[in-house]
Amino acid sequence: MINHAIILAAGRGIRLMPKTKRIPKAMVKIKNQTLILKGIKKIQKYIRNIHITVGYKGSLLAKHVIENNVNSVINTDKKGNAWWIFNFPFKHINQPVFVLTCDNITNIDFNLIERDYIKKGKPECFLVPVKPLKKLEGDFIHRKKNIVTKLSRKIKSDIYCSGIQIINPYRINKIVKNTTNFNQVWAKLIEKKKLKVSDVLPRNWFTIDNPNQLKTYLKKNLF
Repeated sequence: MINHAIILAAGRGIRLMPKTKRIPKAMVKIKNQTLILKGIKKIQKYIRNIHITVGYKGSLLAKHVIENNVNSVINTDKKGNAWWIFNFPFKHINQPVFVLTCDNITNIDFNLIERDYIKKGKPECFLVPVKPLKKLEGDFIHRKKNIVTKLSRKIKSDIYCSGIQIINPYRINKIVKNTTNFNQVWAKLIEKKKLKVSDVLPRNWFTIDNPNQLKTYLKKNLF
């Protein structure tokens, strides 16, 4: 059912300096493979169409991902991470799109999450949560059954946002006014009780946003 995935990779990666002085964060190498390519290879096993947002050092990243057979590259330089939802061609896509971030490293069962998405009524936005990890910041998810009631950095819960979600851009455009900010998208969907969270968690999940997290990943030889 899910034929599209988008990896958000437009960020500059300031907290990963100096590694990102000459390359975008998505092209930082781990175990002889770039962050973005690690994600692409996993997605390609399950999803036909893969799209990448680029910004900082965009031409360099675009060349890298095109060489690895992605379907499209979207320039979102100096725009927010939700800009693509409200602009051509995605705003016309009336079907679910897997959304991931380039700094996430995960083992995820796309088929299992897709089945849970269908079971939960194919919501406009479907968050895939993770269990909180020490020293990794995240938005804690508060919910009633599977309807999200609040996202908070301060008030803790047993799950928080992983950066992975399923979105129907066309249907979101019917509810949320044009914005470039995902927090505003989520806030409006929470207000309308349209934001849901999955019961399925990734088998493994880690994010690399600074040098210490990169060292931890390599030192512990994680998945």
